[in-house]
Amino acid sequence: MAAAIAAVCALHPIPIRSARLPREVMQSFHKLLTTSYLALATAATTMRGPVRASCPFLPSMHRLFRTVVLALGWAAGTLAAQPLLTPAQVQALTPDTAVRLIDVREASAYAMQHVPGALSAPYPRWRATGANLGLPPTLAELTQLVQELGLNPDTRAVLIHTGIDATDFGGAARAYWTLKSLGMTRLSILNGGLTAWKAAGLPVSDQPASAPRSRWQPRFDARWMATREDVRASLGQPGLLRVDARPAPYFQGRLAHDNARARGTLPGAVHLDSELFFDLGSAVLLDPAALQGEADALNATPGQPIITFCNAGHWSATDWFVLSEVLGQPNVRMYPGSMVDWTRAPAPLPMIHEPGRWQQLRYALLTWGHRNLGTPAP
Repeated sequence: MAAAIAAVCALHPIPIRSARLPREVMQSFHKLLTTSYLALATAATTMRGPVRASCPFLPSMHRLFRTVVLALGWAAGTLAAQPLLTPAQVQALTPDTAVRLIDVREASAYAMQHVPGALSAPYPRWRATGANLGLPPTLAELTQLVQELGLNPDTRAVLIHTGIDATDFGGAARAYWTLKSLGMTRLSILNGGLTAWKAAGLPVSDQPASAPRSRWQPRFDARWMATREDVRASLGQPGLLRVDARPAPYFQGRLAHDNARARGTLPGAVHLDSELFFDLGSAVLLDPAALQGEADALNATPGQPIITFCNAGHWSATDWFVLSEVLGQPNVRMYPGSMVDWTRAPAPLPMIHEPGRWQQLRYALLTWGHRNLGTPAP
């Protein structure tokens, strides 16, 4: 490794003339540079002694590579699809009838008003039914859904949510994660949802839209998913981050989802409330620099494995989307079943921040009062 780094240090800068490159070439080049950046990042932060002294400008190379990787990542993403689009950017896509606008709001809300041409695919269809609602639907159910929407692997699709608050964004992020897992790559979310669309003065419609049914038979790629077994195995992996995306009362064990059988969080979990990625009271994601600032609280190293989780794969979809799709952190997975699935295992699994018996009773009474009498939440 030291010899390789020393060889890199001996290279002279080579000017690169700008050219029009095919998207596949740009993306492959970006992957190559990303791998090089990860190696340099590791070297810059871990090398000591004579080897580091022989390469005094290694930190500068590290910073340069990071800049180039981010720039090429943006360029490659622009050629494919940006994960976040403004209302004006979405409007510019609407004349293209091959673009699918997918509205994940309730059917009744869609019937009242929606972005013209948007197709209705209510959020419950993107998750399982029953008590363990965070799990993905069956492949047969997902196949039925994507065929109804006229989707294929190369379809350009934009997910649209209501846009009322940070929690609302999770529905679009979960649908994005599902479609990516099925093999789609040209995906985006309308930042701010229908609320931002209307605030921009753009038109709405109450006329339902439809698309020609596709014959796509997708396969589910589990690269971005962690199962209960994966999470249990990760408890013995000190380098893996388990990121709890829920509000603090859930992380601290004071609140629990109605379908969860216990309060608390996963062992070794770090807290990164998904709401931190938004302006206060808004459903518009912060700019990338501000998002990175919030994500820095994880102290994650480049390429460090991460599993996001919440109660049932909603808030954690937002954390996954920001870390993986916007900030480009590799090796990020989501545990869709999350704490509901974890606490419904046949035998109890390890947890932390579990309240004692009397504290659980106190929290239960406070939760009842909050829901029925309007008293403060626990």
